[in-house]
Amino acid sequence: MRSQTHNGYALFRAIPKTSSDEDVAGAIALVKQLRLYPLSKAGAPPEQRFIDMAGRMFDGIVGTDESFYENLAKMVNEEPVLERDRTLMGMLRELGLEKGKSFDPAPAAQAAFKQGIREAHAWLKDRLLTYGTPYWPDSRWQIPALPVAVETAFSFERPNYLDVDARGIGYFSYYAPPKKLGEATFYLGTFMDAKGDMLRGEDNYKLHVPPNVPAKQFWALTLYDRETCGFIRDMPRAGVDAYDQEMQRNADGAVDIYIGAKPPADKESNWVQTVPGRGWFPFFRFYGPDQPLFDKTWKLPDIEKVQ
Repeated sequence: MRSQTHNGYALFRAIPKTSSDEDVAGAIALVKQLRLYPLSKAGAPPEQRFIDMAGRMFDGIVGTDESFYENLAKMVNEEPVLERDRTLMGMLRELGLEKGKSFDPAPAAQAAFKQGIREAHAWLKDRLLTYGTPYWPDSRWQIPALPVAVETAFSFERPNYLDVDARGIGYFSYYAPPKKLGEATFYLGTFMDAKGDMLRGEDNYKLHVPPNVPAKQFWALTLYDRETCGFIRDMPRAGVDAYDQEMQRNADGAVDIYIGAKPPADKESNWVQTVPGRGWFPFFRFYGPDQPLFDKTWKLPDIEKVQ
């Protein structure tokens, strides 16, 4: 696979069979077999460097302040110009972002940049609420991707144009989509509770996950901050999943998940914390999605607000 850019990243997800120390150690051992090195060193690969990020802050959120333009200028200088981006590169010259030149905007331009990124962020947050495709009739759960994203394997390249707006909305809400949605993974998301009200960090909610979830490997519910589409910062965990050995299960195999600023009594193992005053949204992921999901004989209920 040939990269079109100089900067890049890859994701490798090692999934332990259970959360036991033995299985987690096995997953880590698998990760440590990975090697990344220049092809010129293939005959004698160097020792791989690994960084354990547990307990450390890694901020990968795109800045929605003046720092956005500084990072953009850096990429303009470091990266090759792709054919599809030549028109945009011409527009960036008018803003003082040009390959081979330093970026040093005047005070008036800085004020305009600050206002521009603020408006862009507001536009993305607004479109985020309406870009999904409803999955079941009369359900709040949606496929969190515009049709053009799925149809073009998330390249957003149509025969006659590049869908820049759809690409912007998509990559504001996620950063590593699957090439083919539905084969290895399938996602559902929502921004509203069962009554159609926005999900808020100060309120308490319950999600009933019925038994026999159509996922051959496992399912997972993960929460995100609506301002950034990143994980909710400083929370003890981002979500729950079917491999969680401490999660309480009902007699029929169903699971009740509680979401809010405070856990209900004796349900902390099934609780995911939110922050009062900040909106949030979930992704429910099916790993190894199975046929009852696609023929819609299995249905995920809406999130219910509770006292």
